[in-house]
Amino acid sequence: MRACFSLLATLVAAVSFTSSSPAAPSDTAQLQALEQKLSAAVEARNVDAIMQAYIPDESLFVFDVIPPRQFVGAKAFRKDWEDFLGSTKGPLKYQITDLSVVPVGNLAYGHSIQRIVATGTKGDPVDLTTRVTDVYRKVGGHWVIVQEHISIPVDLDTGKPDFASRP
Repeated sequence: MRACFSLLATLVAAVSFTSSSPAAPSDTAQLQALEQKLSAAVEARNVDAIMQAYIPDESLFVFDVIPPRQFVGAKAFRKDWEDFLGSTKGPLKYQITDLSVVPVGNLAYGHSIQRIVATGTKGDPVDLTTRVTDVYRKVGGHWVIVQEHISIPVDLDTGKPDFASRP
């Protein structure tokens, strides 16, 4: 995992040297606002608003915890959100904590802990804590997520996911 972050940091650094637009001080605030809008859109179950956080074309790439292991393109990821929201009913709580974003020119990277609490369609509780790593790009003056990796820690002794992972 560290190798992945090192590679990402190297890529962002390399692109920043060739970028003609340095990150503005407000970029961090804009990225944080993007994540908060995403959270509000999920709680509102508004798929159109959720997808506004993501690049709207087929270049979007997401590793999600819900099979299949990857979603390529905005259409595929939209369906993933529609299917997930369709598997729950009633109020939904979506909390983003430990958010850290680093803008470098017209690219940025970030990570957070994201928790979803809901009720499944059969009345079963849904309480899922995930680790999320995002790559953002500024397009037309607005930040969007272009790559996302969502994961859940696994207990290697049991092979079972730790849905309520705590540091």
